[in-house]
Amino acid sequence: MFTVHSIIGSPFGRAVLATLIEKDAPYRIQALGPGAHRGPEHIARHPFGRVPAIDHDGFQLYETQAILRYIDRILTEPALTPDGAKNAARMDQVMNICDCYFFRGVGNVIAFERVVGPALMGKTPDEAAIAAAMPAGKLVFAELSKLLGEAPYFGGPKVSLADVLVAPHMDFFTGIPEWNDLTGGHENLQRWIARMNERPSMQATTWPKVSAMAA
Repeated sequence: MFTVHSIIGSPFGRAVLATLIEKDAPYRIQALGPGAHRGPEHIARHPFGRVPAIDHDGFQLYETQAILRYIDRILTEPALTPDGAKNAARMDQVMNICDCYFFRGVGNVIAFERVVGPALMGKTPDEAAIAAAMPAGKLVFAELSKLLGEAPYFGGPKVSLADVLVAPHMDFFTGIPEWNDLTGGHENLQRWIARMNERPSMQATTWPKVSAMAA
């Protein structure tokens, strides 16, 4: 049994849950309330006060990429690391783009202002902050489109950890006004996120469904 400590709505937490579902692994969600990720109990499992973190048979682990790779190593079927050094390297590259450039400066600004802040805090979107983040967003979307190319998934013909990590982040953007501007000319990304959102792992980890599971 995996215990996933996360904030409901976290795209990183969703990536872990989706990976466990892809593996048909048993899990439970330990939802953190407002500010609890900075409290002493969570700091004891994640000293940097971020989410997610997991417990698995007494083994504790934090950092999303480490968690995803751990799950893929111990639960070998279906494999979520592609065959071949080049495809695996592309998967690693896309995962790092997600963490370093997609979330930081794009997702944590645009998605926060449009989706997370209004939903959790009743926040009015900061249009100036969104506009300032759009050039970085366009670069990220253009590069992801380039790396995806005509392949169905980022690691090649089969879904990989890169797809499972990026999809929760990109899903935030599909319903906001900036979506068409960010994906204009990148129809392959539009097809890719539609393909990912058809997967049971994504359908089972929407914000409302995770809220219901945590309750």
